[in-house]
Amino acid sequence: MSDERPLVFRGGRPLAFLPVAVFLAFCIVFFVVFKTFDMTALAAGGVVALLVGAVFARSYSTYWSAVTRGIGSSTAVTIVMILFCVGLMSALIKETNVSGGFVWLADFLGVGGGTFTLFTFVAVCVISMSTASSIGTMFTAFPIFYPAGVLLGAEPAFLAAAIISGAIFGDNVAPISDTTVISSSTQSFRRKDGNADIAGVVRSRARFAFTAAVVAAVGFFALGASGRSGDTAQSQQLLQQASDPLALVMLVPVALMLVVALRTRDIFKAVTVGLVSGIVTGLASGLLSLDGVIGVSDGAPTGFLVAGVGSMLSVIALVVTVFGIMGVLTEAGILDWLVSALTGSRLSRTPRGAELAIGMGISGTTLLFGGVNSAAMLTFGPVADKIGARVGLHPYRRAVVMDCFAMGIASIVPVLSAYLFIGAQLTTGIDGVPALATTEIFVAMLYPLVLTVVMVLAAVTGWGRRFEGPEGVELKQPESVPATV
Repeated sequence: MSDERPLVFRGGRPLAFLPVAVFLAFCIVFFVVFKTFDMTALAAGGVVALLVGAVFARSYSTYWSAVTRGIGSSTAVTIVMILFCVGLMSALIKETNVSGGFVWLADFLGVGGGTFTLFTFVAVCVISMSTASSIGTMFTAFPIFYPAGVLLGAEPAFLAAAIISGAIFGDNVAPISDTTVISSSTQSFRRKDGNADIAGVVRSRARFAFTAAVVAAVGFFALGASGRSGDTAQSQQLLQQASDPLALVMLVPVALMLVVALRTRDIFKAVTVGLVSGIVTGLASGLLSLDGVIGVSDGAPTGFLVAGVGSMLSVIALVVTVFGIMGVLTEAGILDWLVSALTGSRLSRTPRGAELAIGMGISGTTLLFGGVNSAAMLTFGPVADKIGARVGLHPYRRAVVMDCFAMGIASIVPVLSAYLFIGAQLTTGIDGVPALATTEIFVAMLYPLVLTVVMVLAAVTGWGRRFEGPEGVELKQPESVPATV
């Protein structure tokens, strides 16, 4: 408990929402008006939002103390360090061109039409799981799979949707993705110290994500053919230029990392194993050079280690600013007020109602943030933590419900979704293939749409629901004595 005066705003409690409003305005301007996606710009918006909010605080020093306490929280620091580590692994996979291995496999198997759409979905799922970057995967996969697939007879909207859906699925289940890190780290145990471990959350989430993925895969296969033969010669040339069969060997360190993460539930140990085995495999296979690990060229540092840290700086800047805003909301009593309002409603008094409240809350927050689910979960995570804990839900379950709803339909609303804006943009400017509108892609976005249905059914029926027991163990039924919040 702080000894400082409570954080009070000129104009009353509603002014505490001003930093959030300014930040959301930045999101809308960049996504809707400029139709561009940039984490650094969002972080800049967060800084501006904090500066604007400070003007309306009665005590300037109390306001900035609240900001720094939010940034310096154990959850924020944990997320920052994990993001730095996973950025290294992501950069290693990109450096060794894993996507080229899948392109070679598609060419080798001779797939086309709906089969190519299905193959693309599966391949992008694996690539996204490996790199833990949905947006980065889209920028890698679209130039390779989209033009070749259309020329091989794939239906353009479903092919584009398969790429975006695969990217979202990988981000949804990868233990090294920022969304997994955030959803886990914002959910705390009540019967022991610490936050939900990443491996436990991934294990709990798998049944829902893979169920939705299987249904989506069937849909992409059945609906993904355009019925047109296309220019096979041109498509074959595109495939051959991008293919590299040797790159598939890098799936070995990825598999080792996933195994260690799930067995030890220690993300730092898993990333260390993945990096060491990945560097050895990359160097031995010739996919990686010593300069590709770390080096200097024309006085500038090079290598995936430098690139990996650099790739996470904008995301970490966003995390820092959002946690600063969360510090303001916490010290002003807004989060406690919001939690009390939600938990006091009839909906949130039961485990089923609490899960539906979390689902609706994170969906609304994700919608407001233009589909940027990492920022949405950073903002709503503490609220979901308290709502779920009031009815004894296990932190794994809270993280799963929040993450999967954030990856659902709320992330792909055509007029606000960063995913669809980027996807539509990446279909433009390619000779011989059509450019798509966000509305065309939306109706084919099978994975997020099916995932939303799966999570609603899971909340209503209690499928996979677990409660927190002594020392944080998972229980199928709640104890008679509720966990303290």
